[in-house]
Amino acid sequence: MSKTKVLIVDDSALIRQVLSQILIRDPSLAVVGTAADPYVAWNKIKTLQPDILTLDVEMPRMDGLAFLEKLMRLHPMPVVMVSSLTEKGCETTLRALELGAIDFVTKPKIDIKDGTNALANEIVAKVKTAATARVKGRRGATSPPRPKAKEYSPIQEYRALLMGTEKVIAVGASTGGTEALRLFLSALPADAPGVVVVQHMPEQFTHAFARRLNNACRIRVDEAQHGDRILPGHALIAPGNSHMEVARSGANYYVQLTMGAPVHHHRPSVDVLFHSCARALGVNAVGVIMTGMGNDGAQGLLAMHQAGARTVAQDEASCIVFGMPKEAIAAGAIDDVVPLEKIPITVLQSLGRIVK
Repeated sequence: MSKTKVLIVDDSALIRQVLSQILIRDPSLAVVGTAADPYVAWNKIKTLQPDILTLDVEMPRMDGLAFLEKLMRLHPMPVVMVSSLTEKGCETTLRALELGAIDFVTKPKIDIKDGTNALANEIVAKVKTAATARVKGRRGATSPPRPKAKEYSPIQEYRALLMGTEKVIAVGASTGGTEALRLFLSALPADAPGVVVVQHMPEQFTHAFARRLNNACRIRVDEAQHGDRILPGHALIAPGNSHMEVARSGANYYVQLTMGAPVHHHRPSVDVLFHSCARALGVNAVGVIMTGMGNDGAQGLLAMHQAGARTVAQDEASCIVFGMPKEAIAAGAIDDVVPLEKIPITVLQSLGRIVK
């Protein structure tokens, strides 16, 4: 079996060395080269033909974003960003995901060598997942290019048929989900039902992610806080490193944040959110599973389905990684399998009717 060829691009010699040592431990991966800046990287891409890049966010001569944008235009390929847990690093990494990067890993702030080695399993898993992902324009890819926000027709107004009870949309996503969520949420009208979201993402990034979504959407988007009510026209993003559950008090729905053990290696976990929706919401919810690796969300979505909720999965052709939706479909949890661009209208039609 041929190995996945990796090129490491980072201005730190220590990071290049540590990442190389981590990746070559996996028998399916081969580090074919390293580069200290994008100019060297560009030449090595042409000569070494790597399958995937790890790319530092901040580098000399040309920053990571400028290089990524050029790469995706001229030679699209899977990229995993290497970022820092600073406010600037979070914003830059989120922009990289918008430009086409598949995923990211974070550099430790102190003790870089030991700290990076502690992330070895995560780094290897993300590189291997990214290597299998669909990339816009990638040679040999059969999927269409990723749609841009302007290609979606914003839904103008929503009116629930059952006016007495508030509805809730619950969404789970992982690899590739930041862009999928942006496109989904930006299509919703200002009076859409309340939305609760779990996107696999570490602390600090979820706050920056919610802020970017809020600027792109007609609904309000915030990082959730314990006890926040779920309200129409408002989306709540689960904070990194906290599970989020939906609870009910009388006619009101709200979220609870907990520090329970990781589920499927994730905190927040999509399954935790979906199971709570099955208990608290029943028929008053729609569950949506989007692009991502693994099986987080499948059993929770099955519980929602069995409780009477409508359930929707993103189809394979529009997923960056068709892992989580595939597992939910295999579990018998899904009512509708639709392309990303059709998820907003499918969700709203399942809860009521669309008024143009």
